[in-house]
Amino acid sequence: MNFPSKLVENAVNQLSRLPGIGKRSALRLVLHMLKQEKNSVEQFGDSFIQLINRINYCSRCYGISDSEFCEVCSNPKRDIETICIVEDIRVMMAIESTMQYKGVYHILGGLISPMDGVGPNDIRAEELVEKVKNGAVKEVIFALSTTMEGDTTNYYLFRRLKGSGVKISSIARGIAIGDELEYTDEITLATAISSRMPYENSLAK
Repeated sequence: MNFPSKLVENAVNQLSRLPGIGKRSALRLVLHMLKQEKNSVEQFGDSFIQLINRINYCSRCYGISDSEFCEVCSNPKRDIETICIVEDIRVMMAIESTMQYKGVYHILGGLISPMDGVGPNDIRAEELVEKVKNGAVKEVIFALSTTMEGDTTNYYLFRRLKGSGVKISSIARGIAIGDELEYTDEITLATAISSRMPYENSLAK
């Protein structure tokens, strides 16, 4: 692809690094921005600079936040005795959109996947174990995708938490095997959360 300007080429190359955006799509976006008011484009760029420089991660759940604690963890009306275990912020946002869950979260930051070289030490598993040991936790809910990686992570955490005295449950399997939770519709996800079951019941006998 031939570019009329090195500045345009550089902007296209940067945008095409984003997932799902090829060179042609990036070029359309760049040409669209060139038609906008200069102030509007500057605000657009500044929003990402502010994002990188000022974003925080919650000290309790590890979610994205503007301050030390996210809106969920700092809400006194949330049930801090119930912790929902999720893979990342996208799943947390999906569950929050159902408006059915009133507890707090623990974001693992990934799933155990030996094929990809991701082990227990590469996710926030130990932080969860310590949180259960030190806190007034009564229930831990596994809300991980119904994939091999999700099931592997569930089982590892179950083995680590078993005997801790906390109730260990899992979201209902109304969600199809292999589904990613972030793409599950709100009604199905809300039903899965409210109809959760003891994790042991999901293990093969």
